[in-house]
Amino acid sequence: MGISDSLSKRRTIYQINKQLPVSEGEILAQVRKITELVPDAFNMKSARVVVALGDKSTALWDAIYDAFEGKVAREKIDGFAAGAGTILYFIDTAVVKGMQEQFAFYASNFPIWANQANGMLQISVWTALSEMGMGANLQHYNPVIDEAVRTMFGLPESWQLVAQMPFGGVVARPEEKPAEDIDARVKVFA
Repeated sequence: MGISDSLSKRRTIYQINKQLPVSEGEILAQVRKITELVPDAFNMKSARVVVALGDKSTALWDAIYDAFEGKVAREKIDGFAAGAGTILYFIDTAVVKGMQEQFAFYASNFPIWANQANGMLQISVWTALSEMGMGANLQHYNPVIDEAVRTMFGLPESWQLVAQMPFGGVVARPEEKPAEDIDARVKVFA
């Protein structure tokens, strides 16, 4: 399967469950491999990943609900907690600051490049989960949940939370996307 085919099959899937079509070990192996392979500027390796499985993932979503003090629908949070796990994506700001000091001429670019690398990591893991027959979606409850997440997992202050990706077995797939006029977004000059 080529990259275009893989990306076209990757969709935002909200209806997930705890029934995985592959072992947790296979998922963890893919996350580790992809985290190692995804490039970033100056090879800074600023991306960090936490994988919460089973009860730890459910507890995470309960903590997220609590952090919002009831301002987020319980049903929505329960939908994410229904999955088999959650992948949390971070940028290690200590690494970014170190690169800024080492290469001062590019200092303002390192936070941008770290975000770009993290986005590449997210789409790569998401696509891999899809290829393994799982559904996932991407959430952004940070910064409200940052302290709760840091405490729950004992993470350093330098780890800045970027996104949360609940995943699991697919309960229902979304409708097909309508085709778009891609020429409105892609311009070619020769």
